[in-house]
Amino acid sequence: MHTLDVSLGERSYPIWIGRDLLNNLEGVQPFLKRPRAVVVTNDRVAPLYLEQLLAALKAAGISASSVVLPDGEAYKNWTTLNQIFDALLSAHAERSTTLIALGGGVIGDMTGFAAATYLRGVPFIQIPTTLLAQVDSSVGGKTAINHPLGKNMIGAFYQPRLVLADIGTLDTLADRELKAGLAEVIKYGLIRDLSFFEWLEANIERLLMRDAEALAFAVERSCRNKAEIVAADETEQGERATLNLGHTFGHAIETGLGYGVWLHGEAVAAGTLMAAELSRRLGWLTREDFARIGRVFERAGLPVKGPGMGAARYLELMAHDKKVADGRLRLILLKKIGQACIHAEAGEEEIAAAIEVCSE
Repeated sequence: MHTLDVSLGERSYPIWIGRDLLNNLEGVQPFLKRPRAVVVTNDRVAPLYLEQLLAALKAAGISASSVVLPDGEAYKNWTTLNQIFDALLSAHAERSTTLIALGGGVIGDMTGFAAATYLRGVPFIQIPTTLLAQVDSSVGGKTAINHPLGKNMIGAFYQPRLVLADIGTLDTLADRELKAGLAEVIKYGLIRDLSFFEWLEANIERLLMRDAEALAFAVERSCRNKAEIVAADETEQGERATLNLGHTFGHAIETGLGYGVWLHGEAVAAGTLMAAELSRRLGWLTREDFARIGRVFERAGLPVKGPGMGAARYLELMAHDKKVADGRLRLILLKKIGQACIHAEAGEEEIAAAIEVCSE
């Protein structure tokens, strides 16, 4: 097992990365206020890992119940969130009760938001079971639900007590979900870690083949990048915003098509190419840089063009983005491969042109 730390003073917490971590949870109890927990999962993950987790918690001396939600981005809303609150209230959960998120990014986000708001705050633990959640959404304390007008628009910054990433859960991950997670892995190389991007160029097929050593390295390297950024900028006032490379365009795709039609990582992949094309038009990337980025996403089996909704529709949806400040859209672009920047000076015509080139 590898351990990383997210350094946030009194709210610091570890990330555990390894195989078969779900089978031995003796070390988890110190992260609970009391040995009582409620596991939140979905109807896709529950048949695979819920009984195993409950048995391991019991063996560790922790009493736990569970709530099983419907699976999918389409259910990341108030109605489903209330199912968590219903279960907590019915079980008389107290402020010392720990919530445990067992699942992908949707489950992690909703469980974290429930933990931030139930009784004005209860502890929670992340046990991510998808690649995307292990390398990105489980770390950093962003919690949210979607709104019909925008993705992740209602939420809170609320840090977990522990992130436990069992690489073994990736064995049961659907190929499409694995590929979607690779979009976030590639992102770290593009925004700040050139040597990692070069490693990905050489090893992307190993990841697609679920090579255990390659997956463990990619998860650890991604989490290390994420932990460093979060420790420096917890509430996204500066550097943390660069983690949103491709996300402003990608969220427009998800919202415009309807949540769940494209997976988050698929939308981010196409959005990253739009950001790269805009960076090229601004004179920061060369044509070869753009092609190089596209090749990695293509080899990962990810889309490099977004759906043809029309640039005007993209811009309309992007106007609701969380990074809009003083009426100006702040985009995450690339000065070069391995160096991202926050840019608020791009004109609508330039943005629209990049969208048109990178959409079908």
